[in-house]
Amino acid sequence: MRRMWRRQIRKGIAPNVPPVLQEANFAFDKGEFGRAAELFEQIAETADARGGPRAPLFHLQAGRSRILAGQTALGMPSLKRGLELLAQRQQFARLQKASQRVIAELQERELIQEADEINTFLHSKSPSIEEQSDPAKRPILPTHCPQCGAVLRPDELEWLHESTAECAYCGSPVREDS
Repeated sequence: MRRMWRRQIRKGIAPNVPPVLQEANFAFDKGEFGRAAELFEQIAETADARGGPRAPLFHLQAGRSRILAGQTALGMPSLKRGLELLAQRQQFARLQKASQRVIAELQERELIQEADEINTFLHSKSPSIEEQSDPAKRPILPTHCPQCGAVLRPDELEWLHESTAECAYCGSPVREDS
C-alpha cells in the first residue's frame, strides 16, 4: 500500500516529463549511446532555442553520448556548446565542475588532445574559482531520477534543502530512499 501511495505522489511531482527525455536516459543506460546522442541533441536544440535552463546539461549529455559511441568529432561541438552556455549564463561553479568531469572522462578514454582543448576553453571562459566545500553530510539519493530515469550525479544536483535535491534533467525533487 505504501509503495502504491509513493508512486501516486511521484506521478504528481513531474507529470510533464517528456517521453523523449525518458527514452534518451533509457537508451543511455542500456549502452545505446548513438541513439541516446540523437535524442539528447534533439532535446538540447529545443531547449537551447527556448533559452531553457537545462540546455547546457542536455548538450553535455549529447556530447558525452557521442564520445561513448566512439564519435568524438561529433561529440566535441556538443560538449563545447554546453560549456559555452554555462559560461554565458555566468554559472561558473557549474562550468568548473562540468569541465573537470568532461576532461576526466576524455582523459580516461585517452582523448588527450580533446581534454586539452576543453581545458583551454575552460581557462578562457571561467574566472578563477575557489573550491567550494559541500556541506559535511548529504543523504544518499537513488542512482536514477524516479521521474525521467536520468543518472543522478552529485556535481549536477542542486539541493533544494538538506534532504531533497532537484534532478538536473527534469527538475523533479529527489529524496533519500528509505
